[in-house]
Order: sequence, then C-alpha cells, then structure tokens
Amino acid sequence: MSFGDKIAWDDTVLPFQLDRSDMRGRVARLDGVLSGVLKQHDYPAPVEALVAEMALLTALIGQTIKLRWKLSLQVQTNGPVRMIATDYYGPDKEGQPARIRAYASFDRDRITDAAPFQQLGAGYFAILIDQGEGMQPYQGITPVAGSSLSDCAAAYFAQSEQLPTTFALTFGRSKEPGQEEHWRAGGMMLQHMPKASPFAAKEGGTGEEGLLQADDLVSGDEKENWNRVNAHLQTLEEFELIGPSVPPTDLLVRLFHEEQPRVYESQPVRFGCTCSEDRVRQSLSIYSAKDISRMTTDDGLVTADCQFCGAHYELDPKTVGFEADDDA
Repeated sequence: MSFGDKIAWDDTVLPFQLDRSDMRGRVARLDGVLSGVLKQHDYPAPVEALVAEMALLTALIGQTIKLRWKLSLQVQTNGPVRMIATDYYGPDKEGQPARIRAYASFDRDRITDAAPFQQLGAGYFAILIDQGEGMQPYQGITPVAGSSLSDCAAAYFAQSEQLPTTFALTFGRSKEPGQEEHWRAGGMMLQHMPKASPFAAKEGGTGEEGLLQADDLVSGDEKENWNRVNAHLQTLEEFELIGPSVPPTDLLVRLFHEEQPRVYESQPVRFGCTCSEDRVRQSLSIYSAKDISRMTTDDGLVTADCQFCGAHYELDPKTVGFEADDDA
C-alpha cells in the first residue's frame, strides 16, 4: 500500500476506555481534514504547525459534544500569532460526520525562525461550547502556558474541570517520491474518568504561575494508575499515529493491553465551513446605510471573505444593513 493512499481510519476519532485504570481517551487521524483546512491559506510554517496542533486538539476534545452542538477553541495572544480559532460542529444526525474549520491571524513580519509555540505571546486559551439557540453558552479560560498548545489544553482541564488529562500529537507534511505533498496528522488524548463526587476545589498547583497540573489531582491508587498509563503512552512512536499500517485498535492493544481497553464507535470528521450569503447579510445587519456606503467598493459592491474557508461574497449595498428593508 502506498503511504500517500487514503486509509480506512483517515479523518476519524475513535473513543476508548481503559477499564483497569478508570481512564478514557480518543485516538484521532485528520489527514484529509488538515489538508482541507490548510490549503485555504498561505501560512508560514510555524503558523501551519500551530493550526495543525489546534485542529487535532479540537477533534480530540470535540468528539464528546452532543448532536448539533458546536465546540470552539481559541488562543489570543500579544505575540506574532495573535489568534487561532477552531470550530467543531457535532453531527446533525447519528452516523453523520462532524465538521472542523480553523484559521489563524498573525503579523507576518513578526514571525521568526523560533519554534511554533514561541510565536505566541502572553494571552489565553479558551474552550467554548454552544448548545444551540436558547441555551447559555459555556466558556472556560486558562492562561497560555507550558511549551505547547497541548500543554494549554491539559492545563485547561486541570484548572476548569479538575480532570487529569494528557495528549500525544504528531503532524507534518509528507513528501513521498512521485506523490503530491500532503498532510499527515494523528493524536491521542487520555483523561482520568470523573469521580462520582466532584473533586474538592484545589487552588495553587505545581505548574507555571501556580497552575494545576494532572499530578496535582491524583494520589494513591489513582496516581499509580495515572503514572503507569502515561509510561505506556510515552512508548508511542510517531509512525504509529500517522503511518498507514497500524490501525487505532491495534495501537491501543499494543500500548494498553494490560489496562483492558474497550473501544466505541468511531466518529468520522470532515473539513467543513458554515459560512453563507445569509450569514454575511446577518453580520452586516448591525450597520446603517452610511456605514454600508463606506464599505462599498469602487465597483458598487459590498464584499466579504470568510476567514475560515476563503469564500468570497459580493452583495448589492442596497440589500444589506439594518436600513435595507426600509429602503426597499
């Protein structure tokens, strides 16, 4: 089989549970999804790497949300990469794929040769869940800290949910001879199952600036289980996450056979955007005719571009803005 061929578990998230150690997790593979996300943009290599990592985290975390919900991850900083935003849309119906989109905002002239995470400055990492119309959105925030976006996500779960969580991610461009360059991306997430009774609120951890870490949340048998499972995870090879020859189920047995792994139905994931002309009109409905006139091009059009997928919209200025109906 050619390494460049699509494999059966591309663009899927497989949830699993480790019964012996009372942990749950997910394995994600996002080759096609990531290619769909990144081909929309001309990002410098460090920005591509950050978006790739964020997309993998979004798939791993988003798999748990319910039908028709939306989960968003956001990073905002004062560094060269000002913002990274991702959305995960839960399936409309059981059996349908979830959808992911992502983009980054950055100052190109400030991007350096430093590691991708060093392109971020001081700021915050946020997780937002939209349960639909009429429901109060959820938002949790933690400072940007550690040495990767994975560290930020783990810190979020430790701070906001008090759930020990860890990630193993790998991604990059594959340049096989005779094949078009394409992305390979895979990741695994491990998380301690919530207790029947909530964790006692803890303040002040051993992490950067006193942030809680996974080790701050476990003790006794739980700590022994957590350390043992993470020792297994550290034996993970990159090719096992992004290569064509190791199915996720075989990988789980190889890593965690002593932990009694149990797998559930995998979730297909696709690159997908929700932008539309109607949504553009809705976003412009807050502007007056005077505001709209300032947005009108020399060609007599109001234009808008989707930051996620690059779609371009051209609208008649008389049909947009909150005064449009009055002028009709």
